[in-house]
Amino acid sequence: MKRYLVEPGEKIKLAKCDPNDIKAFGGDKEMGLKALQKLNGELQELQEVLYAEQKHKVLVVLQAMDTGGKDGAIRRVFEGVNPQGVKVASFKVPTDEELSHDFLWRVHKVTPAKGELVIFNRSHYEDVLVVRVHEYVPKPIWKKRYDRINEFEQLLAENGTTILKFFLHIDKDEQKKRLQARLDDPSKHWKFRLGDLEERKLWDQYQEAFEDVLNKTSTKSAPWIIVPANRKWYRDLVISTILVETLKGLNMKYPESEESLDGVVIE
Repeated sequence: MKRYLVEPGEKIKLAKCDPNDIKAFGGDKEMGLKALQKLNGELQELQEVLYAEQKHKVLVVLQAMDTGGKDGAIRRVFEGVNPQGVKVASFKVPTDEELSHDFLWRVHKVTPAKGELVIFNRSHYEDVLVVRVHEYVPKPIWKKRYDRINEFEQLLAENGTTILKFFLHIDKDEQKKRLQARLDDPSKHWKFRLGDLEERKLWDQYQEAFEDVLNKTSTKSAPWIIVPANRKWYRDLVISTILVETLKGLNMKYPESEESLDGVVIE
């Protein structure tokens, strides 16, 4: 999975990253789905230890183009985990109150506490993506935000937060298929907005903005992973594998009882 990691200082081009890549497990979907099921079981147990130990904090950031699969990844990867210790934070158009503060204000207050795993469905990166592409703020302002984001994430890391950032990489043809599928299925019309078509026209501008995000904000303490996401099962497999490996690396343990249980008999 290391081949999907954006090394700090590395300059990547998304055009050279294959969103159809399914190399792990030899590209065998059936084998991949079996591995995904096993990983899901491991994640459930690891998340329970994380919650019980109350020592570590874990932040998972998901970013993608429209239809990139953020919602689907959350449903599949985190299926069965204990909702007591897992939260999802979604970042939509800022409210008037949020706009009256700095751009990180609404983000900081929903970062994970000890024992929590928090998933950002979109994130603070919208303030160097949508804001940039639509020119909502002048360039000199959003350009400074890369440094502010790196400093913010470093602050979280220094305070015990493990950060994983996943960019779900699809191509323009796959986006067209997914938008058409939403249009063709009445049960999915609620997902379709006419504004999606306007955003699609800005594909190249968004790709350039995402490249800058990946190149400027992948750090040792908060790395970016480019996930090939044209195949949903493989997208979930990559995210699950990296997340489980990362949690195992925390060497978590169930805590001992605060009281002596020697000789306790339940009658």
